[in-house]
Amino acid sequence: MATNKKERLVAAIENGTVIDHIPSEKTYEVANILDLQNLKTVVTIGYNYLSKKLGRKGIIKIENKFFTDEEISRLSVVAPNVVLNIIKNYEVVEKKTVETPDEIRGVIKCNNPKCITNNEPMKTVFNVIDKENGTVRCHYCDMEQDISKVKLV
Repeated sequence: MATNKKERLVAAIENGTVIDHIPSEKTYEVANILDLQNLKTVVTIGYNYLSKKLGRKGIIKIENKFFTDEEISRLSVVAPNVVLNIIKNYEVVEKKTVETPDEIRGVIKCNNPKCITNNEPMKTVFNVIDKENGTVRCHYCDMEQDISKVKLV
């Protein structure tokens, strides 16, 4: 029996989400931020695949999982510009590029120890002031921060 050399390395999923075009070095961070290790469904993680766009990329396939806006917002902090492919009956029914929103609520912590959000039980709010360079400003204390150097809530 001959095998097709162009055959997919990972089995297709019937229903769920494929996260594609993840920068390779962010693949496991994406899995952690979405808490994929605690799902009871099949999760396939591919790492260091060749990519024309990125050089090397990661891909994650999650069966029977469709992400909430809050989860997508968390994802945008770690890996903006990844592509979510929504799969139903083995077909891609929707493709969307994850973009950093103009406002990030309750996802990242303020780096200012004196900020009210670090001293009172309340959700953080950040305004994204430079999407290209990843700069956010705390709504409460006005401290500007590099999104790659903030901690997740």
